Amino acid sequence: MLRSKTQVIAEFKKKISNMFGIPFEEASVANRYAALAAVVRDEINEDWVETNARYTRKDERQVYYFSLEFLTGRFLENNLLCLGVRDICEEALGELGVDLNALLETEPDAGLGNGGLGRLAACFLDSMAALGYAGHGNGIRYKYGLFTQKIVDGYQVELPDNWLREANAWEIRKPDKSVEVLLGGRCYPVPEKDGSLKFIYEDALRVRAVPYDIPIVGYRNSTVNNLRLWSAEAASDEDDLDFKSFSRGDYVNAVYDRYAIEAISEVLYPDDSNYNNRELRLKQQYFFVSAGLQSIVRHHMRKKEFKIAELDKHICIHINDTHPSLAVPELMRILMDSCGLGWDNAWRVTTGIIAYTNHTIMPEALEKWPIDSFRALLPRIYMIVEEINRRFCAEMLRRFPSDPGRVARMAIIGDGVVRMANLAIVGSFSVNGVAAVHTELLKTHVLRDFYELYPEKFNNKTNGITHRRWLLKSNPALSELLCDTIGSAWIREPQRLAEFERFKNDASVLTRLTEIKRANKQRLAKIILEKNGISIDPNSIFDVQVKRIHAYKRQILNLLHVLHLYFRLQNGDDIGTPRTFIMAGKAAPSYYYAKNVIKLASEITRLLAAAPSCKGKLSLIFLENYGIALAEHIFPAAEVSEQISTASKEASGTSNMKFMMNGAVTIGTGDGANIEIRNQVGDENFISFGLSVDEVLEYYAHGNYSSWQVLNSDPRLERILAFIRSGLGCEHIPADEFINIARSLLDYNDEFFVLRDFSSYVQTQEKLEKMYRSTKLWSKMSLMNIAGSGIFSSDNTITQYANDIWHITPTCEKERPSTSVRPAKIGKT
Repeated sequence: MLRSKTQVIAEFKKKISNMFGIPFEEASVANRYAALAAVVRDEINEDWVETNARYTRKDERQVYYFSLEFLTGRFLENNLLCLGVRDICEEALGELGVDLNALLETEPDAGLGNGGLGRLAACFLDSMAALGYAGHGNGIRYKYGLFTQKIVDGYQVELPDNWLREANAWEIRKPDKSVEVLLGGRCYPVPEKDGSLKFIYEDALRVRAVPYDIPIVGYRNSTVNNLRLWSAEAASDEDDLDFKSFSRGDYVNAVYDRYAIEAISEVLYPDDSNYNNRELRLKQQYFFVSAGLQSIVRHHMRKKEFKIAELDKHICIHINDTHPSLAVPELMRILMDSCGLGWDNAWRVTTGIIAYTNHTIMPEALEKWPIDSFRALLPRIYMIVEEINRRFCAEMLRRFPSDPGRVARMAIIGDGVVRMANLAIVGSFSVNGVAAVHTELLKTHVLRDFYELYPEKFNNKTNGITHRRWLLKSNPALSELLCDTIGSAWIREPQRLAEFERFKNDASVLTRLTEIKRANKQRLAKIILEKNGISIDPNSIFDVQVKRIHAYKRQILNLLHVLHLYFRLQNGDDIGTPRTFIMAGKAAPSYYYAKNVIKLASEITRLLAAAPSCKGKLSLIFLENYGIALAEHIFPAAEVSEQISTASKEASGTSNMKFMMNGAVTIGTGDGANIEIRNQVGDENFISFGLSVDEVLEYYAHGNYSSWQVLNSDPRLERILAFIRSGLGCEHIPADEFINIARSLLDYNDEFFVLRDFSSYVQTQEKLEKMYRSTKLWSKMSLMNIAGSGIFSSDNTITQYANDIWHITPTCEKERPSTSVRPAKIGKT
């Protein structure tokens, strides 16, 4: 263990010499980062080996979390904190004249996720390791992340996110554990002598799946779990290069198969506006599911006296949304074709292993694949899905002989598509929603037929966030205040943050809390000035909305309000405390409405900056390329958390929890986890507005909403919409630039009730500004949000998963000592 500064310095210098063949003095910042990461990984590896040995020795049931996204963020600082050696490393490097923070900033921010789904998966891995559960991740090692977002003349431009340009210091390539995945071709059965069937594959594309393992370090408990990411490579040297084609000068076809294979793990979420990319996404989903399951089964079959028919006693596969739903037929294929189980036994084992989390309320967002392309790409898997569907529908017809409509709705195959959510529900033993209201809507609306059939499967597990990254790491000053007031036990037991409520009337604590927020605002303002060239006022209200750009998340409502304030200032009105609105998020490359919203935000930013009436009073900043590293600066600085999605549309949300944990006050609708946050902190510490879930569903059910009627009854909206349709009155903006936004609100009848909630939102914003004027009141509200946030730690969520779904227990055997030099503060427990 790194127990002294002398040892850290010696190991650090030795790594530089061994890795780069140069003395410490000649090492670049990148060299020094790589060397420090290598020192830390050496420290981790011993615990990694021991953890795996412990799981084997105790024969623990292990959980494998399958997700198409893992938005992990940077590892170095997180690992230093979890090992309890951040302070000693910082001091040791300081003696060498090396700034640890500069090294931390060198690490690439792996963009292996689109937003909440991938970040949730990463938080869950953190908590499983921190709590000592045998839980691992399974995903894809994308060469390029989602994309690097650039804002050019107000427009989003997508550039490659080449996060692997430099070697990933945390991964270990394990070619000896590679497996083969088959795609396309033909598959047919051949009878064996014993009466069984052997399935023969012809002309299939053979893909070599190579695992890269990344350690997931538990907080000071000597537990290290595994995140396995799969890379697609040519299965043989013959696939690597068609030498005959190359010799003829046909260079494209010479390497065509290799590129077709490598494309599978090339890019996270390829633009799915064309057939080839949609097919590629299906390849990705099967690739990582097949590779993961083959590897897991092979690992457990090595155990002595292992019985494949009892696999469900040893593992649980948890699928994060519908992307890994192919785990159901693929596990059936492995159990039957490779392990020799009959259908009934294979089905019993499969449905005893797979658990499914649903992340969407909107039926149109539930994945479906055209039968023709599904069958052509996955011929054997389609046979199995077809048989699952045949048996399921036959059972449904027996149970509901007079209700063929119900059977048709619940069928896995129907209307020319394979319905992945239906497959996941039928093939799993547990189906959970991710917030209380979301789960109820699944039961009563989206998945009602299935809930009536399988009520015992359905349960709720409200999402959570890892407080070690989003508070301990991101907000050290606030973390020190918490340690000074309530002790440091909250780092391991986040529910103890509730003890902070005792200080809600303590003037010195409230003052210190205000000072911490101001310092964090100044830090973010400095970053914005450096990156955007825009100066913002730390004395203004930092009102923040950061999330994927989507119509139902209603960034447009935020922008309508900003324009409302602009017109008030133009009219000479006083808007009270100066306001800085901060927005960030990416739009899917083919989602033109969302990209138009970004363009509108960018143009409003220019408009406000040029308006004399807004100077020092109102500004809007759209931060490009939102990711984990940027988020770690945004959340501690935010004072207002914008959670304004249409009620009933957001399954849960997790940014609301990160803001809350850092002391921001939520202005939000009664949607997703907002409801549970409001219940936790009390109505007086949550600023509510807008339609309720029931009111929204009532509008949808009866179709009695008219956006034109709302517009014509509100002169403010008429003025704002006319201004948007005119291109904000700017000569450089075409008059029809924002026509799609206007049409969505008016011609398409405002599907997400932006106009309907506008008046309530404006009134609530005015209420918010009056509250903010009282520093004591606002600081107290901030404190109450921090105190109430412990329940939303992913530690709490994972404990519920472990107890209620996975049926596993912690395996920690020892606590790792800390070499922290700061008594009673960060890293000391």
